[in-house]
Amino acid sequence: MKAEPLATTVDSAEIAKFSGLAGTWWDPTGPMAPLHALNTARIRYLRDQACAHFGRDARATQPLVGLRVLDVGCGAGLLAEPLTRLGASVTGVDASAEAIAAAQRHAEGGGLVIDYQVGGAAAAEGIFDVVVTMEVVEHVPNLDAFVAEAVAPLKADGLFVAATLNRTPKAFALAIVGAEYLLRWLPRGTHDWQKFVRPSELARALRTLDLHVRDVSGATFDAATATFALSRDVDVNYLLSASR
Repeated sequence: MKAEPLATTVDSAEIAKFSGLAGTWWDPTGPMAPLHALNTARIRYLRDQACAHFGRDARATQPLVGLRVLDVGCGAGLLAEPLTRLGASVTGVDASAEAIAAAQRHAEGGGLVIDYQVGGAAAAEGIFDVVVTMEVVEHVPNLDAFVAEAVAPLKADGLFVAATLNRTPKAFALAIVGAEYLLRWLPRGTHDWQKFVRPSELARALRTLDLHVRDVSGATFDAATATFALSRDVDVNYLLSASR
C-alpha cells in the first residue's frame, strides 16, 4: 500500500473518527447502517449515469466492463465491491489505513480483485474513465483542493460522480438532529452542518476544472422499506454527475 501526503484535502480528526469505525463498516446494523441503506440508490445512480455517458446498456449483467473506476474516499469498500461486480476495474483510495485494511479483508473474503491504496486520488496510478466520491466532500477542509485532486486522474471524456449532503435547514433537522441525536442512526458528531455542500458550490468547484454538471438527483429515505430512493428532492441527500 502506498501512502500519499494529502495536504489540505483531508481533516486528520475526521480520518481518526472513521478509522475508529473501520471494524464495523460492513455491519448493516452498525454505525454505517445509513450507508448500507443508501447503497442501492447510489449504485443505481452510478450505473445509469455511466451507461448513459458511455453508451452502455444498464440492463446488462455487467454493464461497466472495460471501465476503470476510481473510488475516492472508499472507506471499507461498500461502493467498490458492487461496482466490481458490475464489471468495472476498481481502484479504491482512502486516507484511513484502517479502513483500507478492512476493505482488503472483505474483498479477499468475497473473492474480488480490487486495487486498494492508502491516500488520496494521487495514490492511484494511471487515468480513469469514472471518478466517484461518495459521502466524502462534507468531511474535507477545502472543497476546491479536494475536488481538484479527485478530478486530476479523470480522462478527458470521463465522468465524475459525487454524493453528499445539502446545507439546508432540512438537512440539519434530518441528518444531524434526527439521525444523530433522536434516532441514533449515526454516532453523534459524525457530521458538521457547516461543511455540508450546496449543489451550486460543488458545481462551481467543478466548473473551475472545466467540468459541467449533467445531472443532480436527490436520495429520499423511505421509512416503509428503510432504504433510500432516487427522487427530485435534493434538500438533504443528493447525487451529482459531471463531465467535460
